[in-house]
Parts: sequence; structure tokens; C-alpha cells
Amino acid sequence: MAPPKIAIVGRPNVGKSSLFNLLARKRKAVIAPTPGVTIDRMEEEITWEGKKAIIIDTGGMGLEDSHLGEEIQRQAQRAMEEADICIFMVDVRDGLHPLDKEIHTLLKKSGKPYLVAVNKVESSRWEEEATAFYELGEENLHLISVLQRKGIHDLMESLFSRLEIQEEAIPQDKETIPLAIVGRPNVGKSSLLNRLLGEERVVVSETPGTTRDAIEVTLTYKGKNFVLIDTAGLRRKARVDSPLEAYSITRTVRSIKKAHICLLLVDAQEGPTTQDQKIAGLIEREKR
Repeated sequence: MAPPKIAIVGRPNVGKSSLFNLLARKRKAVIAPTPGVTIDRMEEEITWEGKKAIIIDTGGMGLEDSHLGEEIQRQAQRAMEEADICIFMVDVRDGLHPLDKEIHTLLKKSGKPYLVAVNKVESSRWEEEATAFYELGEENLHLISVLQRKGIHDLMESLFSRLEIQEEAIPQDKETIPLAIVGRPNVGKSSLLNRLLGEERVVVSETPGTTRDAIEVTLTYKGKNFVLIDTAGLRRKARVDSPLEAYSITRTVRSIKKAHICLLLVDAQEGPTTQDQKIAGLIEREKR
């Protein structure tokens, strides 16, 4: 039996990616104070006290109307549909936001089981402020602080008690082959990944820099198991204009080192560029 899936949902900047990284025990999701940093949904298998599950980080729901905002919303809703249970995260510092109410209504209509996690409760003052969220009509609120790791154990205990959890599985004999899809921005890396999977697993946009995290998904082809890694586009250093993009590029370079095989994608209409050659050189230096 496959491990149950747990989706972390909520509006932008309530701490979803921070909780995801804490549970995954690695800095896998990019974190920044800018709303809309998480675009694609990310998955990671975790083990909690001998029980296995897959956690899913999602983009913030309710961004301003735009094509990208609609895609983020669609990816988040798809994660909710796939999940066995959801963690609905809110931010005590902002109080009960109208978007919180909208997402809560969406969860109730879905019929999916969920828990409400009120984040950033780091003192008795914020414990009092958290009572505002009882307006949602929930009997139980989980007051947590991802920063202080407060309340996380109780949250996870409640979560797993509502699931039929698979005991830690025996590792499979079949080798899984990591394959990284790399290249410049907007050459079609995410589109290729979606085509291989047969579904819109990652957000595709004409806006350069849409992919920020290294997204990993599994694929079995002709009896072979692959982990496909969709990476952020690599631009020339002189054109990297933000710490967030610099970190995304660092993650891409790590993915190249992690992969057994790299697929370098180029734009046939533009032809090979100097940057394509530099990326090919990076792959060659890593002997991939």
C-alpha cells in the first residue's frame, strides 16, 4: 500500500514551506518573505515515529488575478484532491483573513479531512490572539510555531491518528535513476516533464523564472524507475538579479550533481547559445 499523502495548504506566506522543510528535515522548498515564491507543488516522503507518509507543499492560494496565480491555485487544488488529509495553515499575526475563510470553505466543500494549524504562536500573547480562528467553527485548533518547533509533535500525532498509516516499507531492490532536466529559462523543461508524466504536474508559463524549486517526481518506464528533476533555468551570472534566483540556481547545480543522467534541453528556434555551452560544460565537469 502506498504511503498516505498530506497536503499543506493555505494562503501565501503563512509558513507552509517552512513546515514542509521541517518535516522533510532538509531545506528542499525555497523560503522567502515575498508572496508567491512556491509555485509548483513539492512532495517528500517522511517517516514519523516509524510511520511513512508523503507531504506535499503547495503554493499560496488566492494570489492576485494573473495566469500564474490561476496556475498556482490549480496546482494547490489538485494537491488537495490527491491528498488523504490536509493541514490548513493560517498566520496568527495576520488574524483571520478573508482568504482564510475562502480556503476553509473550499476544504469543507471538498469533504477532505483536515486539521487547522495556527502558525507563529510564539508567546502567550499570540495564544490569546489565536482564539479569533474559532470563528471558523472548528473545535480544535493546533497552535504551532515552526520557528520554535512548538506544537509540531502534537500536530503530527493528531494527523497520523486520523490516517491508516503504512509501516516503514522494506527498500525495493529496483534501482531508481535520478534524471535532471536542465537548461536556460523558458526552453520547455517543465513542458517536457508534464508531457513525460502525462499530466500538468508543474506550472508552465512564458514568464522566465517560473520554476524556482527543483521539483522531483517518479516515473516508471519499461520496467525502470526514474526520479525526474525539473530545475530552475540557468542564466548568465550577470543577469541574476535577486537572492531568490541565486538560491534557485544553486539548487539546480546541486540537482546536476545528484543526478545520474542529465538531459540538456535547448531551444531549436534559437539554436545552441553560449549559455547552453556553459551548462553543457558544467554537466561534463560533473561527469554526468
